Amino acid sequence: DTLWDLAIAEVEKRENPDDDGKHVEVWEKSILFMGNKNGGKTTIILRCLEREEIPKPTLALEYTFGRRARRHNTPKDIAHFWELGGGTSLLELIRIPITSNNIRSFAVVLVLDLSKPNELWTTMEKLLQVTRNHVKKILTKLEKTNPEVATEIKQRMQNNLQRDHPFIQKMKSSSCNIFFWFLFLTYVFQYQLFQEFDSETRKIISKTLRFVSHYYGASLVFTSKSEALLLKARVLINHLAFGYDKSKSVSVDHSKPLFIPAGLDSLSQIGPPPASDSDIGKMRANTPLELWKKVFEKTFPTKSFCNLQDTKDPAQDLQYAEYEVDVMRAQKNQELEQYKRNASKSWKEMDFDPD
Repeated sequence: DTLWDLAIAEVEKRENPDDDGKHVEVWEKSILFMGNKNGGKTTIILRCLEREEIPKPTLALEYTFGRRARRHNTPKDIAHFWELGGGTSLLELIRIPITSNNIRSFAVVLVLDLSKPNELWTTMEKLLQVTRNHVKKILTKLEKTNPEVATEIKQRMQNNLQRDHPFIQKMKSSSCNIFFWFLFLTYVFQYQLFQEFDSETRKIISKTLRFVSHYYGASLVFTSKSEALLLKARVLINHLAFGYDKSKSVSVDHSKPLFIPAGLDSLSQIGPPPASDSDIGKMRANTPLELWKKVFEKTFPTKSFCNLQDTKDPAQDLQYAEYEVDVMRAQKNQELEQYKRNASKSWKEMDFDPD
């Protein structure tokens, strides 16, 4: 051993006197939060990290981390928290936090606003599709360069699903497409306004989200700012981030906040899409997911919206103010305007020869 090896061993021994020389592996996991703007992503992260801070609007892609020790005198595990802002307007940034290096220990938390059912499916579909395409590229490459990683993800997927889950059969005939589903946890926010909907509306939304979550092998949680619901959400996030025990409680009553950990729901319990047989017979769909989408959008037609129309220039936001930078920026803006005026004059004074 070199001098540095001995020094490291001595430090580890002092920090872990009860370890008896046994090496304790440090867990390192990553979670990406994405979804509706102002849906509560930052609030959820702060609560999970036990930080008493006032949430601020997310600028593009933001990062923070948390550390927890599994027991006394052991190294702390690390959880990386990424948050994508802008709704669906900054999808290209998804490729930054999800890489081939952390794909085995990555999860996605999709935060949807229940008070906007007309935007719900579109937001969910766009975010999942772009993420899926990126993950698929990573796993396609890994199947060639590091096939044992792909096999490991597939096995973990099977362990988290019921034997009669439709994906279990698909795994036998497909590989890369199926690995993707393991990464997703579906998370739903803004339950207060959801309570104001009539019973039938809540039933349609709840059943649809139950199917989508089960389809993706994900958990489904309805939460709000109430302490009781946030505590349930925190337990589930801590399971993803630090490997804590997963809650086994289940709530499937659509008149109450849903709480269904991955693998504890089934197609038989969810039932058919909330539509009459005649309406379903008129709908042309190639997959069950497509059928549920058509049924959902018949009740809640997709509302066109622009994610960029409310986006504010961060340079004008007081929370990012820096005097020296702002002074230099103002000077450069003046120089740019002067350059534009001079360039405009030059073009007007030029004498073009028609020949």
